[in-house]
Amino acid sequence: MARIEGVYRELCDATEYVTIVTNGPDGPHLAGHWGNYMRIVDPGDVVIFPIGRFQRTEQNLRANGNIQLMAASRKVQGTRSPGQGCVIAGSGEIVTEGEYLDLVREKFPWARGALVMRVASMSTQL
Repeated sequence: MARIEGVYRELCDATEYVTIVTNGPDGPHLAGHWGNYMRIVDPGDVVIFPIGRFQRTEQNLRANGNIQLMAASRKVQGTRSPGQGCVIAGSGEIVTEGEYLDLVREKFPWARGALVMRVASMSTQL
């Protein structure tokens, strides 16, 4: 597993919006979530989100656990100008009990579950 560190951590902390991509029978499925809902679990190789609905995302992850996140921020310096983005890839699942759900519900008591992503790789954009 890879760890979210350095510029990747900075991006995750600064982003306002995260795009979540899973693959389903009709091809890629995109869902969005607020950046400040994302929590990186130490040592940085797991990302969790509170989940309210996300039924299609959940169905897709049951059939194919591959998941990608895209985060970006103009607050983070890019290679040529202000603004940087990244894609984080890994495997994911939605859990409805256990430690990760407990962590999510500390801040988001309304969550029916937690989207749990185990980070495999990262790459910068821009």
